[in-house]
Amino acid sequence: MVRFQRLQIRFQRQPPGTAITRAMLIVGGCAAALGAWLVVAREPEWAGVAAGASGVLLLVGGHRANHGAGGPQDRMLDELLDRAWDGLLFGSIAWAARDPAPHIAVGALVALCASFLSAYVRARGASLAYSVEESHVTRGIRYGLIVIGLVFGWLAWTVWVAAALSLLAVGVRTSQVAREERA
Repeated sequence: MVRFQRLQIRFQRQPPGTAITRAMLIVGGCAAALGAWLVVAREPEWAGVAAGASGVLLLVGGHRANHGAGGPQDRMLDELLDRAWDGLLFGSIAWAARDPAPHIAVGALVALCASFLSAYVRARGASLAYSVEESHVTRGIRYGLIVIGLVFGWLAWTVWVAAALSLLAVGVRTSQVAREERA
């Protein structure tokens, strides 16, 4: 009986709109997986459509999760699915481009590693109670670059711009952590 009451209390504490936010994030994650599958299946235009839909759902769901329409689980799910998006899309692009276009594969791998490193620096700084900025703008630009590259066949330069953007995010977040450490 006590356990049921705890569950009932936990359920009542959910912010309004949590179910919609969580559904947006989960459907966005599934669309990213579909996009990765389509990249490997050599259907880049459709992969771009799926990745674009995924990006929109993850950006809107992430904004809702971080600004009042989601709980801590939704914010965690947002971060996890952002990493999943990078892993799925950049990883499948690197896999599919390894033989015909190794420069695209290397760019996708650099972008993947830099985005994971950027997320690690942000999470590490947050665990030390430092204020490290998280921007949906950077995420949206990264998503948009890959979607544009897939749809229009411009991956040769869009993966490298996404890699440069992710490396810039690593530098900015590292400087924020260093500044907090000195303060």
